[in-house]
Amino acid sequence: MKTEHAVKTRYANAAKAPEAALCCPVDYDKKYLEVIPQEVIEKDYGCGDPSKYVRPGETVLDLGSGTGKICFIASQVVGPKGRVIGVDMTDDMLEVARRNVPVVGEALGFTNVEFRKGRIQDLALDLEVLDEELKSHPITDAASFLAADDLAAELRVTKPLVASDSVDVVVSNCVLNLVEPQAKAQMFAEIFRVLKMGGRAVISDIVADEEVPEHLQADAELWSGCISGALTEEGFLEAFADAGFFGIEILKFDAKPWRTAEGIEFRSVTVQAFKGKQGPCFERNQAVIYRGPFKEVLDDDGHRLQRGTRHAVCDKTYSLYKQEPYASFFEFVDPLSEILLGEAGPFDCARTSPRHPKETKGQDYQATTESECCDGGSCC
Repeated sequence: MKTEHAVKTRYANAAKAPEAALCCPVDYDKKYLEVIPQEVIEKDYGCGDPSKYVRPGETVLDLGSGTGKICFIASQVVGPKGRVIGVDMTDDMLEVARRNVPVVGEALGFTNVEFRKGRIQDLALDLEVLDEELKSHPITDAASFLAADDLAAELRVTKPLVASDSVDVVVSNCVLNLVEPQAKAQMFAEIFRVLKMGGRAVISDIVADEEVPEHLQADAELWSGCISGALTEEGFLEAFADAGFFGIEILKFDAKPWRTAEGIEFRSVTVQAFKGKQGPCFERNQAVIYRGPFKEVLDDDGHRLQRGTRHAVCDKTYSLYKQEPYASFFEFVDPLSEILLGEAGPFDCARTSPRHPKETKGQDYQATTESECCDGGSCC
């Protein structure tokens, strides 16, 4: 908890006076900054702009929202039919953000932003609700300490800060690295929990090109400065995969490092990852053809797909490939006679095998047809 205390202290101070060392240069769309008070812009820190990847009408959750800049940008993108929730654990940051909600709302003509107090590795626990409960049941001894722990566990279920399966997209801007190592897996699991099926995470953060040694991790100043808590480039992507995400891709990778410490380069990346590959596999005689350009690819479920080959896939995989980020890389082959989902049998997704055209067309298919012009005009 030493590093968490250093983070809270440094960011509380940064909410009172701007600190340049906490911020990478980022080019935000100026049209979205016009309605945001200068106080918010000057005291908000980050290394990327995940808000450029949100869409109209979505429910957005911003982790480590600070004074609210990304939230206020996202609110304009999602529009009045969308919703934006910011989560931060620092009271001084929350005060600035909340005070400016009506200011931005009046300029836009609608208000769709709210800020909640919590830790991003524990998105179920509302710290302000817990504070209120503890006023009536203060911690005075070991027994009350244990009772407070039980109370927190109950509040996670009965009054969660962010409900499960409730968010379209989770964004974060240079905050995940601030969480202590032992809590990082829980943090990625929490991101996964709150997303709807089909939802996605778009995270801008600092990564390292080498493992960060323990003596740098023990430096509270470097940790709170978004340096020594950084995962490696590989480790950052693996953390999404370990949490159950699929379609993980790097949207932005800064060629130039932000800082270098003892030869280790620290740079900003923006990663997108999707939730939704979970569920049963059914056989509906569908096939996909990987278009290239690589000779073969391996997906997040272990399917090895060779270029130009009709591969047998289950209905779930077929549906996933038809969505981003995969759709442009595949041709999709439906069976000649549709197999209704309620009539489909199980599909063994542990295997990857070619799909013979007879499986798709039917064993008795014997049609003979006249040639058809590919371009819709004359063939000759």
